[in-house]
Amino acid sequence: MSTVSSNLDAIIIAHNIKKSYGDLTILDIQEIMISKGKVTSIVGPSGAGKSTLLHILGTLLKPDQGEIFIDQKNVYSLKESELASFRNLHLGFIFQFHHLLPEFNALENVCLPAMIAHKERSFYEPKAKDLLSFLGLKNRILHKPNELSGGEQQRVAIARALINDPKMIFADEPTGNLDTKNATDLHNLFLQINQEFGHTFLIVTHNKQMAEMSHQIIEMRDGSLI
Repeated sequence: MSTVSSNLDAIIIAHNIKKSYGDLTILDIQEIMISKGKVTSIVGPSGAGKSTLLHILGTLLKPDQGEIFIDQKNVYSLKESELASFRNLHLGFIFQFHHLLPEFNALENVCLPAMIAHKERSFYEPKAKDLLSFLGLKNRILHKPNELSGGEQQRVAIARALINDPKMIFADEPTGNLDTKNATDLHNLFLQINQEFGHTFLIVTHNKQMAEMSHQIIEMRDGSLI
């Protein structure tokens, strides 16, 4: 495991990232690089700025200053509509609280990003079924979120993150709401997805076991990298 990667194998390169709220500096990072095709974990104490960094790198939160390149594209130079389209097509997100729409079943929740991207139903529905089957939910595709366990809901969220075949998957405390068994299963699942499909993962976690299973660890404290 390492804390840096070369420019050649980096899918994300960010320079001079700063974020403040009033007089409080949340982030002050000179440079960070995320390796392509790897599982990277961001660790550190509460309040270190881990989630803020993840959200900025994932284009969900704009920094006060700095540049971020994802697969050589300067994402914050894009117009809002272009950035939204880029995010939908190329980035996947998994959160501690799964953010599944309660009125939709598992299959419909997984299909949403592809529908937003105006992809053909003949393409995305079979793919969604394949993803849910791969994730052990073949017999649960018509169940709504309140009919699924916490671990099952998290796997639906993973399938949703994968539906558009993103360049990057961002996961913010994905095991924070799971028991030990489901958390361990999720660690192994991320590694399996990475090995079988080559997706790059960036994960914020307090879980030491998950971090140690990663290819790369980034440690933060007080808004900066250690």
